[in-house]
Amino acid sequence: MTGSQHAFAAVQSDALAYQDAILPKVSRTFALTIPQLPSALRVAVTNAYLLCRVADTIEDEPTLSAEEKQRHEDAFVDAVTGRTDPQRFAAELGPLLSAQTLEAERDLVNGLPLVLQVTRSLRPVQQAAIVNCLKVMSQGMWDFQRDVGLQGLETLGDMDRYCYCVAGVVGEMLTELFIDFEPALAARRDCMMRLAVSFGQGLQMTNILKDQWEDRSHGACWLPQDVFARRGVRLVELHAGQQDGNYADALTELIGVAHAHLRRALEYTLLIPARHAGLRRFCLWSVGLAVLTLRNLRDNTDFSSGTEIKVSHNAVAGTIVLTKLATKYNSSLRWMFTMAARQLPLTPLAAPWSEPPGSGLAWPKSGIAYLVDTDLADTDLANTDWYKQENVKDARQR
Repeated sequence: MTGSQHAFAAVQSDALAYQDAILPKVSRTFALTIPQLPSALRVAVTNAYLLCRVADTIEDEPTLSAEEKQRHEDAFVDAVTGRTDPQRFAAELGPLLSAQTLEAERDLVNGLPLVLQVTRSLRPVQQAAIVNCLKVMSQGMWDFQRDVGLQGLETLGDMDRYCYCVAGVVGEMLTELFIDFEPALAARRDCMMRLAVSFGQGLQMTNILKDQWEDRSHGACWLPQDVFARRGVRLVELHAGQQDGNYADALTELIGVAHAHLRRALEYTLLIPARHAGLRRFCLWSVGLAVLTLRNLRDNTDFSSGTEIKVSHNAVAGTIVLTKLATKYNSSLRWMFTMAARQLPLTPLAAPWSEPPGSGLAWPKSGIAYLVDTDLADTDLANTDWYKQENVKDARQR
C-alpha cells in the first residue's frame, strides 16, 4: 500500500469512527436498530440517517425563518452532491444554531465533512438513493414550513403528504438500499415501495402524536384540523393538561390511523426473506416500539409531555427478546403483533391508500405538486446524472 493509500485509509477510518460515535448521541432508537443490519448495509444506512438528521436539524431550528431554512436546505443538498464545500456549509450553518438545538446535532453539522467522506465511498446506487431522498425531503419540509403554526395542518390528507416528505421517502430510500443489498427483492419492489411509505407514516405519526406538546412549544403543530374540528376542537386553542373527551376521541382516531399504517409496516417486513434476520430485526424493533408508544398514548390521552409516553426499558428489552426468537417465523410475528396491538383502535385508511397508482404517482405522492411535475420521487436511479457520474468514477477507481 502506497503512502497516499495509507493516508486515505486513515481518513476513511476516522470518518467511519465518527459516524459510529455520533449515531447514539442523535438517536437512541436508530443506535439500537442499525447495528442489526449486516455490515454491507450498516455503513450506508448509518450515513443516510445522519444526513437526514442534518436536514431535520435545519428544519427544527426555531430561530431560522422559512426562507432561511430553504436556503440552508438547498446549500446542504449542494454540499452532499459535491457542488459546494461541506466545510464552508458547516462553518456557515453552525453559528446560526441556537441553544434549542441539541449539542449532538450541532456536533453533527460540524462533522458533516467526515460524514460526506463516508458518503463518497458508498456504491453509486446507494449514493443516488440517499441524494434522491434528501432532495425530496428538503423541498417538502420547506413547503410545509412556510405555513406551519399552532393551527395545525388543514386535513388528514395534508398530514399524509407531510409524513411522506419527512418519513415515507426515507422508507423508499431504505428499500432501494435493501434491494441493492439483496437483488432478489427487486421482484417485490413495487409492493415494498408502496408499503414503505406506510411504514414511514406509521412511525412519523407516532412521533407527531407523542411530541405534539413539545412541537407546540416551538410554535408548530402537525396534527390535522379536520379530525379535531369534527369534534368541536380547535387546535390553535389547545393547551397541555386541558384536554377534554372530544380531544381524546380525535386522538384515538389518529392512533387508529397510525396503527393501520404499522400493520402495513409489518407486511413490508415479512416480504424480506427470513434468512435476512438482521434486516427483519431492523424493521421489527421500530414497529414494535411504535406499537408500544401508541398503547401508552391510548392509556394517557390527557398527557402533557412526551416523557409521559416514553416506552420503559423493560418493554424495549421484552420486544427485543421476543422478536429475536420469532424473527424467522411469519405466523409467530403476526401473532405477536396482533397481541401487542389488540387493544389499539384501528381506523380504516382513506381510499387513496388502496387505489392502484396506474400510470401516475401513488398516494400521497400524487398530491404533492412538485413531485407530480418532476416525477422526482419515482426517478429510475440507474438513469440519473448522479448515478451515471458516480458509476464512471467507480469504474475509473477499479
